[in-house]
Amino acid sequence: MKWLAGMTDYLYVIVDIAIVSFVIYKLLMLVRGTRAVQLLKGIIVIVLAWFVSTYFNLQTLRWMMEQVFTFGVLVILIIFQPELRRALEQLGRGKLLFNRGNTFAEQRVTKQIGEIVKGISYLSKRRIGALIVLERETGVTDYMETGIIMNAAISSELIINIFIPNTPLHDGAVIIREDKIMAAGSYLPLTENPFISKELGTRHRAGIGISEVSDCISVMVSEETGQVSIAMDGDIIRDLSEESLIAKLYSELRPSQSNWFWRKKGGDDNGQMAAE
Repeated sequence: MKWLAGMTDYLYVIVDIAIVSFVIYKLLMLVRGTRAVQLLKGIIVIVLAWFVSTYFNLQTLRWMMEQVFTFGVLVILIIFQPELRRALEQLGRGKLLFNRGNTFAEQRVTKQIGEIVKGISYLSKRRIGALIVLERETGVTDYMETGIIMNAAISSELIINIFIPNTPLHDGAVIIREDKIMAAGSYLPLTENPFISKELGTRHRAGIGISEVSDCISVMVSEETGQVSIAMDGDIIRDLSEESLIAKLYSELRPSQSNWFWRKKGGDDNGQMAAE
């Protein structure tokens, strides 16, 4: 019976570690792509400093770290207030610890793509330039902060109004995270790829540039021709029809394609990969 008791103890330990690991994973996913990530790095530096001061018996540094820890809980509650509130809201809805399947996620993605494509089609027909960035795994919060933070629900009407010429936000990028327009008028890094076609302007070069430094999707509308293009992984697919745009966005954003190993890369039969 002793061996059975020992196995039970091991099982409890494994379950305990698994639960803690799962909670930590969910918390990391919650703050991913937000400013809280940088704050977490700062906390890690403080903890490492405390270990170093304890190990080498650096009394002054250890006293400073102890003072930081004394008020650290209150500081964390203040700094992480938005993230903590969002975590509690999701916990109350059962979204933080349990996944209710892909049904709701697919509905959200379908609605999101519908609003984006409706706005893009309107802008394309009237040859109004536009640049929309769809964030995926790699956060682009640094570039959001160069524009005007909006945190607004996605709608085609809002997208159209943002890019209407001579309005305050038209000359920049719209950045979308999940089902929110997070920022407008944002500045993006320009690609330095010498093989990009010379006919592509700053808007397209910015769309390609942001796709080189993250896994986001950039959608551009040319104000000269009204053509719609998509940039991913530093490559651009030009002159997409509305149907091709819907198919491409859905194939990249649908929940079943979230695994990078199965994500289709490269050109699209309905678009032309720019290799100039």
